[in-house]
Amino acid sequence: MKLGINLYLWTDHMHDGLLPVLESLKRIGYDGVEVPIFDLDETKWARWGQQLDDLGLQRTANTVIAAQWNPLSPDPAVQEAAYQHMQAVIDCCAAVGSPLLCGPHQVALGVFTGAGPTDEEWARSVAHLRRVADYAAGAGVVLAEEVVNRFELYHLNTLDQAIRFVDEVGHANCRIHLDTFHAHIEEKDPAAAIRRAGSRIAHVHISENDRGVPGTGSVAWDSTFDALRDIGYDGWLTVEAFGNFLPNLAAATKIWRKLFDNEAQLAGDAYAFLRSRSWD
Repeated sequence: MKLGINLYLWTDHMHDGLLPVLESLKRIGYDGVEVPIFDLDETKWARWGQQLDDLGLQRTANTVIAAQWNPLSPDPAVQEAAYQHMQAVIDCCAAVGSPLLCGPHQVALGVFTGAGPTDEEWARSVAHLRRVADYAAGAGVVLAEEVVNRFELYHLNTLDQAIRFVDEVGHANCRIHLDTFHAHIEEKDPAAAIRRAGSRIAHVHISENDRGVPGTGSVAWDSTFDALRDIGYDGWLTVEAFGNFLPNLAAATKIWRKLFDNEAQLAGDAYAFLRSRSWD
């Protein structure tokens, strides 16, 4: 088991001002951090990989898809652009030394048609991720496809949908990303859904129902952790929380009120919570 924290709490891009934050996260005891990959400069990511190595921090990576790279588009040119974009993101993952890329990559975030996914859209997404997973395998990167609530995406909202999706993709490098915030919204019984997904789950975000300090809200933590133990999950438990002081992230997450005292307090409290619940 590895304990991590997503850097979205502080930023949506890497910069030298993060070094004191990274040092403090290492002192708290985190095994690693989750880096946001939007800048596609491989040289920059190789440099950050070395800096994280020097700090003794492992890493995972996260990205979301913008509208111009929507793999569900019926336009073959957009579909090809979506694939080339994911190639570039995966190359940056490899450069920074992340063996895992999580997030929703099946559809552009926040883009809706007013209806659920059509059979044609589903087929396009499956074919796209199969192709991307094949490229990711060559780079030593596993894709963890996030299950996201209906207010942000209309494609994979439940773990059962994700099970069907990754089974149809049929590639060892395409698996499931569970986020407890989204599961709290969409699953009738999150623990039962986790057990159904089983070993398909490659990554877990630990996120409270209000996106604040894990363990202080209404997520069904006891049954969630019991289910993860039951399926033999031994990957990352990565804290994902958001503040309201970064305009871009506040707008994306719709967080306009203060959810915790400060980022350092959240990071410390979240680590203590995970330490009390995690297993070897």
